[in-house]
Amino acid sequence: MNPKEELESLKKTILEHNDRYYNQDAPTISDYEYDMLMQRLIKLEEEYPEFKSPDSPTQRVGGRASAAFSPVRHTVPLESLNDVFSIGEAQDFIDRLCEISEGAEFVTEPKIDGLSVALYYENGIFVQGATRGDGVTGEDVTANLMTIKSIPKRLKNPPEELIVRGEVYMPKTVFSQLNEEREITGQRLFANPRNAAAGSLRQLDPKVAASRRLDILVFNVQSVKGHELKTHDESLDYLKSLGFPTVEYKLCKNGEECARRIEWIGENRETFNFEIDGAVIKLNNLYERERIGSTSKAPKWAVAYKYPPEEKETKVTNIIVQVGRTGVLTPKAVVEPVRLAGTTVTNATLHNQDFISEKDIRIGDTVIVRKAGEIIPEVLEVVKEKRPEGTLEYRLPDTCPVCGSPVSRDPGGAAVRCRGAECPAQLLRNIVHFASRGAMDIEGLGVSVAQALLENGLIKSPGDIYYLNPNDVAALERMGKKSADNLIASAEKSKGNDLSRLIYAFGILQVGQAAAKSLARHFGTLEALENATVEELCAVEDIGPVTAENLVKWFSLPQSKHLIGLIRKAGVNTKSLETSIGDLFAGQTAVLTGTLSKYTRDEASEIIRKLGGKVASSVSKKTSFVLAGENAGSKLTKAEGLGVNIISEDEFDEMIKKAGYNE
Repeated sequence: MNPKEELESLKKTILEHNDRYYNQDAPTISDYEYDMLMQRLIKLEEEYPEFKSPDSPTQRVGGRASAAFSPVRHTVPLESLNDVFSIGEAQDFIDRLCEISEGAEFVTEPKIDGLSVALYYENGIFVQGATRGDGVTGEDVTANLMTIKSIPKRLKNPPEELIVRGEVYMPKTVFSQLNEEREITGQRLFANPRNAAAGSLRQLDPKVAASRRLDILVFNVQSVKGHELKTHDESLDYLKSLGFPTVEYKLCKNGEECARRIEWIGENRETFNFEIDGAVIKLNNLYERERIGSTSKAPKWAVAYKYPPEEKETKVTNIIVQVGRTGVLTPKAVVEPVRLAGTTVTNATLHNQDFISEKDIRIGDTVIVRKAGEIIPEVLEVVKEKRPEGTLEYRLPDTCPVCGSPVSRDPGGAAVRCRGAECPAQLLRNIVHFASRGAMDIEGLGVSVAQALLENGLIKSPGDIYYLNPNDVAALERMGKKSADNLIASAEKSKGNDLSRLIYAFGILQVGQAAAKSLARHFGTLEALENATVEELCAVEDIGPVTAENLVKWFSLPQSKHLIGLIRKAGVNTKSLETSIGDLFAGQTAVLTGTLSKYTRDEASEIIRKLGGKVASSVSKKTSFVLAGENAGSKLTKAEGLGVNIISEDEFDEMIKKAGYNE
């Protein structure tokens, strides 16, 4: 690849990563890997300036304003920072500034890994807040920023006008709790606190942002009217006096003092309740900053020092397996203690069996571990020449180390998962799912209540929900008699649910709500489903061979049998409530198109299924009829071309009423 082709390829790659990082809040590479791509691009542009263009990522900030929010044009641009990757480079930067600014002093601060925002104040009142965006235009997220308690809404002894810049972040403790809750409820986990903070601040519903318990540290005065400031350290002290939470700083007289502070920040990074992605060195004198100026992207008077990813040798003394909330078996290497990124590391993630097999990691191996700002260190490679004789290839166990149930690999994925319905490791998640709205719909039994029930020994299986004593529940913290009575009543009401809800509530792999409805409709009773063979299950709509195998395995497990026994004894309905409604559409396949006035699409589809029919998403020769509402489109045209029977909503209404269907 010639230099021009490499440069263009790098630009495209970096812009894609910018979009994932700034706009989607879903990066796919580490900060270090991104920095190395950017450094390579900078080097190429320096060597071949004829190929440098204004749209290069080196010339602008990576984000853009989302159309979901009103745009805000920043009065003062929110610039990015140039990076340095060694103390030597940092010293060169300081030396250059000392040459052009006599008596220069510097301020060194931790670089918070969050989302940069500008806060606008008029006569001390917080009037607007915006994300950085592309540095010139950001997004108006005032409503979400209002939910952050640490942002002062009214200032003490304020200037006439003030714009400050800060970093919104999610505290490490909050991040851990949030991901734990998301794992329990089956939601996608956030990759890191920065992603979580960015995603939370850009929520359309401020209530969601408020629930995420975000925080902020303010680190710069963008502009001020009615108060004079001469130095950066003075400005930070002034902001603190106004009521802002400010970044911790150190005034440094020279490069040696800056280096010591950078080292201190790196060694103490784990003591901060926020993630950092470097340290910032800034010229202290504000007048000199103005004189020195900026490039199109970054100030010339500041740099960000990026800590190099530390890699060290250690020895694997054991491999342990933990079972997560969703039943996934996660292997971890227990290693001889080694100091990395300010902490003593005693274990490293091994991700999954594929990761272990690919790197051929064994107990007794000497390995290279790395921690480049990540929460959990990982094994980079095995030092094969130091491998002792007699080591064995490692394989994950065939049974759950917590409950002894069989484990199996997710279809199409790398995760190995315990299938135990009552496995203690995943019991909280199983209970929350069992009680969720789409399953048994037991109101009041969310994550916090389920956790309290488990911690107090009131429940050991989802089936125990139906045996709860109202007095025991009322005695739980933040419950009381009324809440307990409501929970018990909701559980009692759920006993009358259709069989399809119960099947879905079991949480069987690949059995969603649609499949659960098909199974309930086809077999009619839980007993018939329990005894079904793989061949019989494959004959059901929406059920393939893999799902059929999952069902047979799940019903054969002792924990599943125990759960079903509890449910039957409690009097929970185990029959389909749809079997005796009618067979008006038996053997027919319907397609819906257009807007219906009397029913929603879901309601009409459910009626068709209750009367024996199937609902498909597209028209084909196998389609029995099309239910067409107003503004029907291409599906109607295709149906006419194939000669498929087309009925109106009124005709549909008349047909189902004649068949005895009663809403």
